[in-house]
Amino acid sequence: MSALSLRLPNSLHKQLRELARKEGVSINQLVNSAVAEKMAALMTVDYLKERAERGSRQKFEGALAQVPDVEAQEGDQLPGAVSRRRRASGSKGRKS
Repeated sequence: MSALSLRLPNSLHKQLRELARKEGVSINQLVNSAVAEKMAALMTVDYLKERAERGSRQKFEGALAQVPDVEAQEGDQLPGAVSRRRRASGSKGRKS
């Protein structure tokens, strides 16, 4: 475990101390958690950028071509979406 000396403005330190008290944790625990969350967010952005560079439209369309063309299961429909059955019957998505 490493020790880190950190300089904070008094106002930020006061808010940090109060938040840690409200959360029932030490300032050290709160700072550790905040740093870990920020690092995870930044590393996720880097990971997604790296994955995006490896992707291609051709691979994407190939994956989509493998998805069966079936009606969505009950509860899986997009809000406001008209089912293929309703489109085929000429209905505009209104229930009778």
